[in-house]
Amino acid sequence: MFSEEKVNKLVAEISDNYASEELFLVKDGSGMPNRDCIKHIIFEIRRIMFPGYFDSENLSNTLPQYFVGHNIIRLHKELACQIKAALVQQASEENRLSDIEEKAEQIATEFFMSLSEIQRKLIKDVQAAFDGDPAAKTKHEIIFCYPGLFAIFVYRLAHELYKRKVPFIPRIMSEYAHSHTGIDINPGAQIGEYFFIDHGTGVVIGETTIIGNNVKIYQGVTLGALSTRSGQLLRDVKRHPTIEDDVTIYSSASILGGKTVIGKGSVIGGNAFITESVAPGTRVSVKNPELSFTDKNNKNKDKEIFD
Repeated sequence: MFSEEKVNKLVAEISDNYASEELFLVKDGSGMPNRDCIKHIIFEIRRIMFPGYFDSENLSNTLPQYFVGHNIIRLHKELACQIKAALVQQASEENRLSDIEEKAEQIATEFFMSLSEIQRKLIKDVQAAFDGDPAAKTKHEIIFCYPGLFAIFVYRLAHELYKRKVPFIPRIMSEYAHSHTGIDINPGAQIGEYFFIDHGTGVVIGETTIIGNNVKIYQGVTLGALSTRSGQLLRDVKRHPTIEDDVTIYSSASILGGKTVIGKGSVIGGNAFITESVAPGTRVSVKNPELSFTDKNNKNKDKEIFD
């Protein structure tokens, strides 16, 4: 029976845990950033980046200048509020609230001023998907349906905030996209233009990864670290590979290590495991395994087929 005595004992124990560990206590006067608000900002910016695709109203009856201006002013205020909440949590006691508010406003302004450049890159990403996927019937289908494009879109937003050292929010954005698409792109990664993720499920792109222009990767690809055993000692150390321009990486390939460079124009075959640099123009493939087939009617007789 869950008696009053047991309830009181449990409450006392949990309260003691609160008191003994400071990570349970957020800063006074401000809560953590609101996840639902940040997701709302993502979807509202998507409406601006791709007007007409994600709206319940017909935007052909709305002046573009009014639509963009009205929404950006509203979203700027919402984002500045969330940035302020994030900054407060990592501010020292010497930081004045007025200074934090001013910094949050400045970061939010810089972020929204970058939207036209983000949109320009996204248009190229859509083109890359269309050019690289024969199953794509139209660019409209890519914008409306493809999880890879959504993951890239969220990454490009999160990266702008990451560059400005905003805590929490870039990771909230990227982890939402991760849960929604199965594609895990750390907001710290540097990704060039005309980028395409085909299918996408299981893709992992680490924080210090550098990806050039015109790169195409398939599902299950990992661009990761050789080891994270040293933990926080590896912070600010390049742990993830560099992928130069015009590279294609096929499904389930793993490319690991901060010193690993995949040279321009290379093709990395499926299931490859790479921990050393690859010269430009190289084709890397895993030797086809031997397949063995057993006749059910004669279990002692194997038929081997080689490719």
